[in-house]
Amino acid sequence: MSADQDAGGSTPRWYDSTLVVHAGLPPKQGGTPYLPGPTFAAPFHAPGNPADSAYTYGRFHNPTWQAYEQALEALEGGPAVLFPSGMAASAAVLATVLRPGNKLVMPSESYYTTRLIATDYFAAHGVEVVTAPTANEAQRALLDGATLLWLESPTNPELDVCDIASLCASAHAAGALVAVDNTTATALGQRPLALGADFAVVSDTKAMTGHADVVLGHVACRNAEWADKVRTYRTRMGAIPGPMEVWLAHRSLGTLSVRLERQCASAIHMAHMLARHPKVQRVRYPGLPTDAAYATAVRQMTMFGPVIGFELADRAAAERFFAAATLVTEATSFGGIHTSAERRARWGADAVGEGFIRLSIGLEDVRDLERDFTVALDAV
Repeated sequence: MSADQDAGGSTPRWYDSTLVVHAGLPPKQGGTPYLPGPTFAAPFHAPGNPADSAYTYGRFHNPTWQAYEQALEALEGGPAVLFPSGMAASAAVLATVLRPGNKLVMPSESYYTTRLIATDYFAAHGVEVVTAPTANEAQRALLDGATLLWLESPTNPELDVCDIASLCASAHAAGALVAVDNTTATALGQRPLALGADFAVVSDTKAMTGHADVVLGHVACRNAEWADKVRTYRTRMGAIPGPMEVWLAHRSLGTLSVRLERQCASAIHMAHMLARHPKVQRVRYPGLPTDAAYATAVRQMTMFGPVIGFELADRAAAERFFAAATLVTEATSFGGIHTSAERRARWGADAVGEGFIRLSIGLEDVRDLERDFTVALDAV
């Protein structure tokens, strides 16, 4: 993403690769580290009036959270609130916005656990939950009377894409708020708040931190009022992240741009390779010109992400692929520096074929990946 001018038109905005390196760091002072270590504290010294103390108690605030939240705000374009997981972040938005009698519209193929908490918890307590596929943007027809429109683009695992700006405009015209699960793209791939969303929800466990060693999530909000409400929910429910995990996330943020650039370049190469292979029945990747999502993706995304979906004939074919591959770790997350994949139907949660594989491209040399995949696919 290129640099541009700020609202006043005079100060250039940093390029994203510069921004991620410097976001959230304290002022430069002699003898201090670039990024201070994590602050481990339950109570803080807080004499007299608590309002006079910057920090009072560890469930309310922490300097390590604050630094990373400031970094995320710079990336997302709105105030950010941290949570101990992506699902905790998703639940916070749903719980903050929805009340009995409200209506939630969401994709029928959005992340499985998000659908579960909507149908098993919120629907059971008086929230009307209606779903429709992302691919044809059928949610637009369901917005009458809606309180919240939940979007996910690209979706996990089918990588369908919707026109976020257009759907936000329709939702706001109907009086609904909009939340976008932006985990697959990250704020470097697309910025939902700039496209009109009220909330951007991200599992930082994935590409944001990228090293498969942290579970974390965040909510970025279009305005401070909603950020305060989400933060109040976090404080009262105790859904707080650990300072060590947050510090690791902030430490990892500085390499986000170079990681994603390498992963996305390799992903488009591997998507083309898979599309050409006779053993592969279909490939999903928003960056492929032949993909159904391509036309929409190129309008709103600056990078297409490290995740590819491809389908082999059946379960046995997929298992032979994994057995023959040496550079693919069979695991259930994505966005990390190691190439990983899984047969998604093994969970029984997504409407995909038995041979559908969700693949996350890592930082290995793409020539080694292509050679390894050729051997593995030939074994199929």
